[in-house]
Amino acid sequence: MDKQYILLDLDGTLTDPKEGITKCAQYALASFGIDEPNLDNLECYIGPPLDVSFKKFHGLSEEDSWKAVDKYRERFRDKGVFENAVLDGIPQCLETLKAAGKTLILATCKPQIFMKQIIEHFDLAKYLDFAVGSELDGTRKHKHEVIEEVFRQLAEKTGKDVVELKADAIMVGDRDQDVNGAHEASVEVVGVRFGYAAPDELEDAGADYIVDTVAELTALLLTE
Repeated sequence: MDKQYILLDLDGTLTDPKEGITKCAQYALASFGIDEPNLDNLECYIGPPLDVSFKKFHGLSEEDSWKAVDKYRERFRDKGVFENAVLDGIPQCLETLKAAGKTLILATCKPQIFMKQIIEHFDLAKYLDFAVGSELDGTRKHKHEVIEEVFRQLAEKTGKDVVELKADAIMVGDRDQDVNGAHEASVEVVGVRFGYAAPDELEDAGADYIVDTVAELTALLLTE
């Protein structure tokens, strides 16, 4: 594989956000009288849009799901955003890719205001050419929308055709929505098993490539 433009998911791909996301989901659910003491049971909230998750996993209505999102962000804004950690080997991976001349772009469904805090706090911003996230009002909450915005900006920056850019790009992510979103945007995708995918999730979604470790990911992205 010899792709110039590497789009990177954040949660479960560059960082392990479990503590912050699950504790904030727990906090939000408690406001609806739903007690979930086991944070492992809330790992399903890592990745998908929050309003969708509150409806899917705990049966909240459309209106209540957005109220739950507000409660989640109430805790996440000052505390949960930093209950996170860069995955082992990721800084070295990004540094190696940058040294090889790759263009690295963050493509996450996390709201931009929080995404920027995270990549700056954990010193990841220096590796990225630019970053695209969602908005607090739900704009670009789906992965394919984030990816399409990446290519809109990339075309603006490079003057190249979007179709040409997509052919020279690959998405890296750990969940089926990364795979589905990339394919919906006509981009190849590498699924990483070191994130939060369930067994066979990446295979069932049809990831073009699958790696088990950060070292394997680095090697794959540098393959001629």
